[in-house]
Amino acid sequence: MKKIIFILFVLFSCIIVKGNDGYKLWLEYQKVSAPRLVRQYNEAISGIVVKSQSATLKIAESELRLALERMLDKKISPLNIAAHNAILLGTPESSAEIKTMLSSGNFSLGDEGFVIQSRRINNMTTTVIAANKDIGVLYGVFAFIRLIQTHQPINNLSIINVPKIKNRVLNHWDNLNRSVERGYAGISIWNWHTLPGYIDQRYIDYARANASIGINGTVLTNVNANSQVLTQEYLVKVKALADAFRPYGIKVYLTAKFSAPIELGGIKTADPLNQEVINWWKNKCREIYSLIPDFGGFLVKANSEGQPGPQGYGKTHADGANMFAGALEPYGGIVMWRAFVYDVRVQKEGEHFTEGSGGEHTQTIASGDRFKQAYAEFKPLDGQFKKNVLLQVKNGPIDFQPREPFSPLFGAMPQTPLMMEFQITQEYVGQSTTLAYLAPMFKECLDADTYSKGKGSTVARVIDGTIDGHTVSGIAGVANIGNDRNWTGHLFGQANWYAFGRLAWNYDLSPETIAEEWIRQTFNNNDAFINPVKRIMSASREAVINYMTPLGLNHIMGTSHHYGPAPWVKNAGRADWNPVYYHKADSVGIGFDRTKTGSDALAQYAPEVRQQWSDMNTCDYRYLLWFHHVPWNYKINTGSTLWNELCYRYQSGVDTVRWMQQTWDGLDNLVDKERFQHVRMLLGIQEQEAVWWRNACLLYFQTFSKMPFPPGFEEPYKDLSYYQSLKFPLAPGIGGNL
Repeated sequence: MKKIIFILFVLFSCIIVKGNDGYKLWLEYQKVSAPRLVRQYNEAISGIVVKSQSATLKIAESELRLALERMLDKKISPLNIAAHNAILLGTPESSAEIKTMLSSGNFSLGDEGFVIQSRRINNMTTTVIAANKDIGVLYGVFAFIRLIQTHQPINNLSIINVPKIKNRVLNHWDNLNRSVERGYAGISIWNWHTLPGYIDQRYIDYARANASIGINGTVLTNVNANSQVLTQEYLVKVKALADAFRPYGIKVYLTAKFSAPIELGGIKTADPLNQEVINWWKNKCREIYSLIPDFGGFLVKANSEGQPGPQGYGKTHADGANMFAGALEPYGGIVMWRAFVYDVRVQKEGEHFTEGSGGEHTQTIASGDRFKQAYAEFKPLDGQFKKNVLLQVKNGPIDFQPREPFSPLFGAMPQTPLMMEFQITQEYVGQSTTLAYLAPMFKECLDADTYSKGKGSTVARVIDGTIDGHTVSGIAGVANIGNDRNWTGHLFGQANWYAFGRLAWNYDLSPETIAEEWIRQTFNNNDAFINPVKRIMSASREAVINYMTPLGLNHIMGTSHHYGPAPWVKNAGRADWNPVYYHKADSVGIGFDRTKTGSDALAQYAPEVRQQWSDMNTCDYRYLLWFHHVPWNYKINTGSTLWNELCYRYQSGVDTVRWMQQTWDGLDNLVDKERFQHVRMLLGIQEQEAVWWRNACLLYFQTFSKMPFPPGFEEPYKDLSYYQSLKFPLAPGIGGNL
């Protein structure tokens, strides 16, 4: 008996350890190996009935057949009528049975929702995947496939699923030369040279992956925009991508450079109230929509980091956004106007610039604290934007740090639809060498309570429009998708793409649920593998925070490349480019005082939120240094002095990464060798980087605290000067010329 078990184990191991480079993402559709499940699924599925020949329903049928034939290892027949245990796909337009079903039930599916039900049709047991529109059917097909991928029962199904947010968009910071700003997975997947004639299979697989998690829009180009993408030469290439993506429910968007009328149109101004400028944008939109009837609209970065904008002409962000909105409005397009704003020039508090004939430039550093900038500029404009303008706000007030308090703009502009902007790419979270599962970060922000309309006014309910009655809503994720075979550089970076899509569709899902889904679909359904990997993922983001920026430290990475620690930098071009601006370490303590005795940034939040963070004695230690300048010997609410707690947190981060390594090393017989080695080697790099962050930061901060490391602390093996001397000319993601 033992010999038989051993042989079966060897055979099973041979099945699961085949080579895998990660290209198929979570859509590999591995064969179901458990005999009990195979029997149940085979008994429940005899064939597929689809009565429409639309492009999207053809894809839904093809995807379902591909998945079932791979997972069940049998031929799935097309059927003309509902047979016993058939799967019926369609809409009221394509199927009389579905028309009867949806009209008789209480379904509020909208254009994208779907229902999956086990029903009796013509006395036949049938699984119905139905929706009002074809794209809803495709979403339902992927949800049904997910049930089998994750080994769930498919008998007696009664699922109604509708997205909570309307526009669920990826932002690609891809340049036309195929470099990717803050991209860590190779060059851009958009090959502008071979478009429009060559549609790479990668574009189709990209669309499949996005549709499988409900993403319905993609911004193809960098927010630091290039006007050339608006020329006819590039628009025909954009059209080719739009045509490829359309059956998958994905709209394309472009970034619009504010100065395009000058650069492309020969106009002497880009003033948003100038009629010649207005007409130029109207004509450009007419040209775009003649090629791409379902073009989504524009994403605009203006008056930030050197990008031109309306303030250069003495006009407001509302003036600029409304100009675009007016041009897009006849076609149903939207404007996503970014609220990440600060000028690149050295500027003192309260100082104004004059820009020639353009008029006064009114942007200032708000009370010496960049934290307050977006709120100061946009809050006074609430109610002045057109209805098809979404104000795209970063999750936190600074810049995608490993942990930030939610932006005070959420809940502060009830008359303006606010759109979330998360960063999926790991610019500040270890880039492509780090395993950092970001769903807990996304969820932490979405669940935060703004108290704008009383308790329960979460950020999620602000951006889905339900708090303030907006009919347009949106969420964006800055992508880390490149031409690396596994798409995201680090294999576990795929989980962040997947998690963003799942939370964009349904923000009530838990990070643990999403992690388990991804593991089961990407690797296998073996609990001996799933449980430890889920623990690794759940611990990973907090580990990164601990060894990089514990207790509310932030923005202390190397300048420009943002790779590694550099808390000592103080010679950058302007104050708020320097890490010392953010941590403010001195002989007394560390941290940025944002209470009434400091910048008073806390005043931008509702009173209930201010109360959580305003008192140093009760402030959540995770946000302590965001809001307080804390003495080194101050005993915080964990029971330790600040200095000892800081040391403990840094060491804890290192220890957790080492535990992650050990845990992963124990899984070598449960996953294919290629992916096992990929993750194992990157965890080795991550451990070295964690030690580097810990040593560099604590040695530097020790020059202020003058305090010894606590007993049992792992002493740094290099001195501070060594870490300060390190250079990184090859660090990826800056986005320069190739």
